[in-house]
Amino acid sequence: MCGHCCSTPLLDQVPASLIPCLDSKVTMEAGGLPLELWRMILAYLHLPDLGRCSLVCRAWYELILSLDSTRWRQLCLDCIECRHPNWPNQPNVEPESWREAFKQHYLASKTWTKNALDLESSICFSLFRRRRERRTLSVGPGHEFDSLGSALAMASLYDRIVLFPGVYEEQGEIILKVPVEIVGHGKLGEVALLASIDQHCSTTRLCNLVFMPAWFSPFMFKTTSGHVQFDNCNFENGHIQIHGPGTCQVKFCTFKNTHVFLHNVPLCVLENCEFVGSENNSVTVEGHPSADKNWAYKYLLGLIKSSPSVLPTENSDSLMSLDLESRDQAWSPRTCDIVIEGSQSPTSPTSSSPKPGSKAGSQEAEVGSDGERVAQTPDSSDGGLSPSGEDEDEDQLMYRLSYQVQGPRPVLGGSFLGPPLPGASIQLPSCLVLNSLQQELQKDKEAMALASSVQGCLIRKCLFRDGKGGVFVCSYGRAKMEGNIFRNLTYAVRCIHNSKIVMLRNDIHRCRASGIFLRLEGGGLIAGNNIYHNAEAGVDIRKKSDPLILCNQIHHGLRSGIVVLGNGKGIIRSNQIFSNKEAGIYILYHGNPIVSGNHIFKGRAAGIAVNENGKGLITENVIRENQWGGVDIRRGGVPVLRSNLICFGYSDGVVVGEEGKGLIEGNTIYANKGCGVWMMSSSLPHVTSNHVSYNGLYGVAMFSQKDGSGEFPGGHGAQENFSEDGDAILWETELEKDDDPLRRPITIALVESNSINHNGASGLYVQSSEALHIITNVIHANGDRGITVAQSSQLTRVANNSISCNRQSGVKVEAQCKVELRGNGIYDNRGHGIITKGDSTIVIENDIIGNRGSGLQLLPRSDTKVIKNRIHSFRAYGIAVRGRTKALVQENIIFQGKTNKTIFQQVSNNHECIMKNNKFLVFKKKKKPKKSPS
Repeated sequence: MCGHCCSTPLLDQVPASLIPCLDSKVTMEAGGLPLELWRMILAYLHLPDLGRCSLVCRAWYELILSLDSTRWRQLCLDCIECRHPNWPNQPNVEPESWREAFKQHYLASKTWTKNALDLESSICFSLFRRRRERRTLSVGPGHEFDSLGSALAMASLYDRIVLFPGVYEEQGEIILKVPVEIVGHGKLGEVALLASIDQHCSTTRLCNLVFMPAWFSPFMFKTTSGHVQFDNCNFENGHIQIHGPGTCQVKFCTFKNTHVFLHNVPLCVLENCEFVGSENNSVTVEGHPSADKNWAYKYLLGLIKSSPSVLPTENSDSLMSLDLESRDQAWSPRTCDIVIEGSQSPTSPTSSSPKPGSKAGSQEAEVGSDGERVAQTPDSSDGGLSPSGEDEDEDQLMYRLSYQVQGPRPVLGGSFLGPPLPGASIQLPSCLVLNSLQQELQKDKEAMALASSVQGCLIRKCLFRDGKGGVFVCSYGRAKMEGNIFRNLTYAVRCIHNSKIVMLRNDIHRCRASGIFLRLEGGGLIAGNNIYHNAEAGVDIRKKSDPLILCNQIHHGLRSGIVVLGNGKGIIRSNQIFSNKEAGIYILYHGNPIVSGNHIFKGRAAGIAVNENGKGLITENVIRENQWGGVDIRRGGVPVLRSNLICFGYSDGVVVGEEGKGLIEGNTIYANKGCGVWMMSSSLPHVTSNHVSYNGLYGVAMFSQKDGSGEFPGGHGAQENFSEDGDAILWETELEKDDDPLRRPITIALVESNSINHNGASGLYVQSSEALHIITNVIHANGDRGITVAQSSQLTRVANNSISCNRQSGVKVEAQCKVELRGNGIYDNRGHGIITKGDSTIVIENDIIGNRGSGLQLLPRSDTKVIKNRIHSFRAYGIAVRGRTKALVQENIIFQGKTNKTIFQQVSNNHECIMKNNKFLVFKKKKKPKKSPS
């Protein structure tokens, strides 16, 4: 048995520098034997002999190491105290080194005897006293003792008690008063012990036994201060209890419907164990780690630090390889001016406030070039029209009309300027590239400290399956879980009551409820885990819990990926969240997490849903290819949505539904099949500085009526069970003060400083009964109109926007709408500049230039005020009045186009159309100078 063999120099790591260095040819081939034959001979040696041979010389040392896949493998698998190094999770996978695996187990099996060395070193005359040999006591039919109790009565310090095959049932509680080792003889399962053991000594070891509870107590083993070591044991239908400052070390054990209870433990280690069929929690860690530590604490800590770590390395892969793009600089302002003989005219509109724009892709249009000139004709005092000006004097003052069309400039770089190409890779800026776990830990010192810490209970490389609960951490408990598998459980991990967990590289799947559940201020680090196919949320955060969730894969859940509710918080960063049936991240009931740097994609509902007064800072995420809205905000949700890429969705990019609020700022919303942003004006959303392009329908759509269901599309969220143990949720009693400095209170729905371009329908569509402000946007090259106001019973204010190159009119106002258009540049649209049926439309201080239709078309029964604008059309009328229209046209500068059409057209004699103090400018060809006779 490897635990009882003598000390082996090879396993105790004798420094190679102390091993004699002889010529390998002299030592290995002196007898004419090749190295292969030497390996065959050495493969028959036992462990102590291998250790002695390794000390002969360096060549022999290296030769012994070369036996890894032969002799070392055989030694490891034949040892009854251990199992395959990768059992139970990967029993078919070879370890990197069999010798290293055997060495780790050998060192671990000696931990329980370290106390004896400490005691001997403290005795002054130990050097002059002969060391007492350990005895071996045999128990079983025909052996020295008939029962374990009788053998323990005769045992001395560190004796070894061997139980031979059979069933041993103790009728009373066994109290361990002296350190002993109890080992089952033969194969695991041949020795069964029905007993209740209470350890009162400093240390003990139990190996190769099957434990079952005695008839009088469910507790199979308990200790309050000592250290216990279990190797290669089975536990069935009972309890194990360790109280701090007691410690335990458990390896290669199976727990069948057995509960391990750890109370205030400073450090316990469970490695390579299997937990199956639990009716409650498999492991409970309760209470803060005891400040009073026993003798074994430092040895366990050293053993943990010397063993291979599951922390990531530099070559950890991210979801996809993406090129980096730097952020673009600030947008350039729109320029629109009138130049008179090289100087700016004082009649230029004063509304050239800075707005998003770009010089790249802009167009210069000049009227009056190529030998044409514009002649000024004064407006008559009674508002009559001036003649066409064909007979005017050629010495009239000449004008040049110049303007600059505002081109789109994206928030996140040039990858989103052009239309989406099938199969093309997305070039992301550095802020949106998914970080590896190693990168996250390097930049976050707090996360690195958590990942490196060991406190309370360490559970490593274990399998939890086919039961109710995995690990339950409560009442300030501390637990670390590395490389475990949790499957087919009700839940994997629960962390409550100010407890902290560290979860690294675990596999959590097919839980009947949530995979990881945190409540009542639970926290810690959840990093690098694979969480999938769970019936409820992969991670459930509630009641002020505040974990750090990094670089996990959370996918194919039957409901949401991550749920944050009930004042839950947390930092959710650099995760891959995909293919979940409901929202990738679901925030509700005053949940307020920080969600950054995640890739959320291919979900069957929304990418992120914020509902029921949920909040949260959602920044620099890639949200793509989701079936419903990339981000869905409803029923009191009020998040900050900033600098995200929301693209390739099968519905809308961002949805702000009934009673949804929040700040939507600096996002790139690209190539979604529905609208870029769909929202309800009654919710008072604030949409600013976004780049909204190449979406299938409207760029931004504003509605006032409900969307039909009042729920998430497809009924999302209607059946999610957020109660715990069937109790009603009373989150409203736990509200926190809303003092978030990121949210600027607004009283009117606001769409400002966005770039809205190349969308399939109108750039901005308004059908609302609420007031709305549309300020300083760039609305360019959309598939329908620039702005369509279909319904606006309260005032819609459109100010200081650049509206250009849209497929139809720049702005259309439908009947019974109240709209104010002030200080806008409306250029080069393929239809009219402005077309209105509205009963209260104000058009003031705009540039309406270069449109293919009329600059301004007033339809029947409209009521419009047109004041201080600059109006021009290349091919049609400056202003066209159709039918009975009420209008005031005052103090405008109106240019005639290149055709012979008049500046102003009025179909019928309309006395309600009043013209005052306008300036009309008409084209006149320059007369070519006559050539002087030669």
